[in-house]
Amino acid sequence: MPFGGMAARVERDRLRAEGLGQHNNAIKYLNQDYEALKQQCIESGTLFRDPQFPAGPTALGFKELGPHSSKTRGVEWKRPSFGRKSGIACDLRSWGSSDCWLLAAIGSLTLNEELLHRVVPHGQSFQEDYAGIFHFQIWQFGEWVDVVVDDLLPTKDGELLFVHSAECTEFWSALLEKAYAKLNGCYESLSGGSTTEGFEDFTGGVAEMYDLKRPPRNMAHIIRKALERGSLLGCSIDITSAFDMEAVTFKKLVKGHAYSVTAFRDVNYRGQQEQLIRIRNPWGQVEWTGAWSDGSSEWNNIDPDEREELQLKMEDGEFWMSFRDFMREFSRLEICNLTPDALTKDELSKWHTQVFEGTWRRGSTAGGCRNHPATFWINPQFKIKLLEEDDDPGDDEVACSFLVALMQKHRRRERRVGGDMHTIGFAVYEVTPARPTGMQNVHLKKDFFLRNQSRARSETFINLREVSNQIRLPPGEYIVVPSTFEPHKEADFVLRVFTEKQSDTARQGVMLTLLLLQDMEISVFELRTILNRVISRHKDLKTDGFSLDSCRNMVNLMDKDGSARLGLVEFQILWNKIRSWLTIFRQYDLDKSGTMSSYEMRMALESAGFKLNNKLHQVVVARYADNDLGVDFDNFVCCLLKLETMFRFFRSMDPEGTGTAVMNLSEVRVQSSESWGGKQGDMALG
Repeated sequence: MPFGGMAARVERDRLRAEGLGQHNNAIKYLNQDYEALKQQCIESGTLFRDPQFPAGPTALGFKELGPHSSKTRGVEWKRPSFGRKSGIACDLRSWGSSDCWLLAAIGSLTLNEELLHRVVPHGQSFQEDYAGIFHFQIWQFGEWVDVVVDDLLPTKDGELLFVHSAECTEFWSALLEKAYAKLNGCYESLSGGSTTEGFEDFTGGVAEMYDLKRPPRNMAHIIRKALERGSLLGCSIDITSAFDMEAVTFKKLVKGHAYSVTAFRDVNYRGQQEQLIRIRNPWGQVEWTGAWSDGSSEWNNIDPDEREELQLKMEDGEFWMSFRDFMREFSRLEICNLTPDALTKDELSKWHTQVFEGTWRRGSTAGGCRNHPATFWINPQFKIKLLEEDDDPGDDEVACSFLVALMQKHRRRERRVGGDMHTIGFAVYEVTPARPTGMQNVHLKKDFFLRNQSRARSETFINLREVSNQIRLPPGEYIVVPSTFEPHKEADFVLRVFTEKQSDTARQGVMLTLLLLQDMEISVFELRTILNRVISRHKDLKTDGFSLDSCRNMVNLMDKDGSARLGLVEFQILWNKIRSWLTIFRQYDLDKSGTMSSYEMRMALESAGFKLNNKLHQVVVARYADNDLGVDFDNFVCCLLKLETMFRFFRSMDPEGTGTAVMNLSEVRVQSSESWGGKQGDMALG
């Protein structure tokens, strides 16, 4: 969705606050509405042609698949016209070799029908109400987008040019690839990649990568648990030179090729337990020929019923091998966690997730890695606060688990103009107890990084779309610094932080700081999101949440420069007030009901510094209490903000402290307007 300018940004913030971009409310990519466009085609009796991604040379590519390439000579764009099936085949192939990562991701997606139909929405058909238009939902950098395509597909010599089923009679995979190509600019932009990229974009999950030459001790356990949870898994064999790409080993494994992991089983083999793992080649052919391959002698030495059960599920391109051979032959394993879950725990527990956007800009926020100490400190910095250790740390160390995933945005689209993936990574630094931890000091300066080593970091800086690392650190306060390897590299990025325990990481660290540090200002909609996320974590409070009107009043009351947004200092003042008022609210909620009674409210207001007479206290209760005379936390805060503003105005009119003030009608109107966020009315908290 294209947004630009202040008004557009405010509108974007409002829509996001209302849930736009979630899977059940996906963003209409390029503002194309599938249902409306389909209805127009049906009413006019025409088949849809996509004006935003027209079938032709520019949709194919710019270099290897450019208009003058021999690979695209003779390409024709055709609609499916024979043997059309409604499912997505598991046996996928492609005429190219550089998109096997995408084949593996789509192939894995077909194993889980629920996941599949999150990407391929129900209600689409080549028969009923067919209009040559289809749509797919794809996760992009923290948001789900709904992508419309026509069904004109590139063919050569009568066959589909890219992803297709083995028999070329099923077209959903080809249409999904077209939607993905549209998102990334063209088909050629999909050349080369990691299976995790497709995994994440089809699920919204977070991926981790394991080096099988340096695996964790419990690698088999990690794989087994990931499969049980429905996570998507991919594996590959590293290449040492370009000549190795898709070279076939002696036992028919393909180097530099993306495979899917589909099962893990224990079998009784000659009186001992043997661990087997099932792998799929998305080509639908070229299979492992070693132990436990199709027809190998090992199958003769296990129980016939067990053998039949395992082999019944085998398809062309899918094969079993021993886990020992898998670890010896393959180099890399990629796991996409769907919830995501803690992979190393026997008892599953969900991570708590936050997604934030950031920017590297030359001269202001693109400082490069720590090799460049003069500029490293200008990179965006994000604070997390870990207060509660893991339930089952697994050793004597008291620690908190969290995962940091840094993803650069839209880099495939930049390939057409010579751009590509930047080399990216991140580092995590502890904020020392001696240092003030107020939000005004959160952006650490050059001297801090010269004096302190990082406590954790991404394993390497690499030119992948995303780098991630699972980290365990003692409880405390930390700063995450994402960066490109070299300074002055410009890009937008998404930082995702997954914490195992729901602690103040969300309340005071990530949720608050990340939004602020990007532009040092916060809108009404961002304020509402922050406050409601914060109070939702406090299960002892009863609240309906802060309304937009309440947040607008807060901004109007605290905004000193007329920008209709809160600067860092303005927000800091407001946030400190709310935190102190939360302490008061809990202290005087004597019955722990989560709300204030009128009696409790009076004591709480006095504790906050406001002594009201009986008449004014009655007005407060009438204005802010519900039918049961209870005041929830958001109304308590709004009441205190208005009281403080009125008291402050009165003191400005009574500089001598006499207890009385004289004001004319215009001054009354100004104060009334300021106190109520622009609504003129009665001074007595009307």
